[in-house]
Amino acid sequence: MTTVALAVTDGMLHFELSLAYEVFGSAPAGTPGPWYDVTVCGPSAVRVGRFRLEPDRGLDHLRRVDTVIVPGWADVDQPPPTELVDAVRAAHQAGARVASLCTGAFVLAAAGLLDGLRATTHWAHTEDLAARHPQVIVDPGVLYVDNGSVLTSAGKAAAMDLCLHLVRLDHGSSVANAVARRLVVPPHRDGGQAQYVTTPVPAPDHHPLADLFPWVLRRLDQPLTVEDLARQARMSSRNLGRHFKAATGTTPLQWLLTQRIRHAQELLETTGEGIDTIAAATGMGTATTLRRHFNRTVGVPPDTYRRTFRARADSIPHVSEQHHRETDTC
Repeated sequence: MTTVALAVTDGMLHFELSLAYEVFGSAPAGTPGPWYDVTVCGPSAVRVGRFRLEPDRGLDHLRRVDTVIVPGWADVDQPPPTELVDAVRAAHQAGARVASLCTGAFVLAAAGLLDGLRATTHWAHTEDLAARHPQVIVDPGVLYVDNGSVLTSAGKAAAMDLCLHLVRLDHGSSVANAVARRLVVPPHRDGGQAQYVTTPVPAPDHHPLADLFPWVLRRLDQPLTVEDLARQARMSSRNLGRHFKAATGTTPLQWLLTQRIRHAQELLETTGEGIDTIAAATGMGTATTLRRHFNRTVGVPPDTYRRTFRARADSIPHVSEQHHRETDTC
């Protein structure tokens, strides 16, 4: 993911645009290998906040890059420009990874990229996003959501969290941490477990899997299989897979692994239990298995995670992911 395009038109928020350019525009000292080639794409000169900006290339260039960043959209009461929506959709169809910052999610939703997926935006606008695009599973309580090729962030400072997450995916935790140090920001924010693990939320009550999610979460210490989940849901394994994909954007086994990792994080943060005990409580079996999956998913070993978050949890009130809210505004 070496080429990054910032998609702009009149009405973009300058904070998110500047933040993304700062993260992707220059490599931290000592970074091995190539860094990002950043381009600003828009239709001729545009007005971003109170500034006039001359883009490097037109919006059609979005189809030629690896990653497209859509900054916050100022007037969410108005539909985003059709030319921007079409260009973002075409870029995704061409294989680009597309990420929105703050209210840029309205652009992605208008392009149809969030249909059937979990997404977020600034908490002050989540109800508007859900009402305008009912096919989007809007989660107002997380800093950002990673659906693979489509990512969305909450408001303002959460844009930094998502940009650092993208750097971490592309270059690893040490490089992302170096970027964070250069910008004098934490590489991970307190209370934001979604910064580490993408956790699809249970579907609405009317969904066929509505009763299955809590059933699984009560049995994370048990060796569950796809057949076990299908039997509990009273459907075939193939049908279960289709419903899981539609509801969470992932497979039953990947969703289950994500829940085990998330539970391990909670135990590491809130208890002094040993790694072997936590491995058993999360259905991982052995400490070796837990460490392998945890390190691959979170980016740090369980012991490092515990030292970081237990120290912080001992000094400040614990805020769960489910009740975490951004307090800044667009």
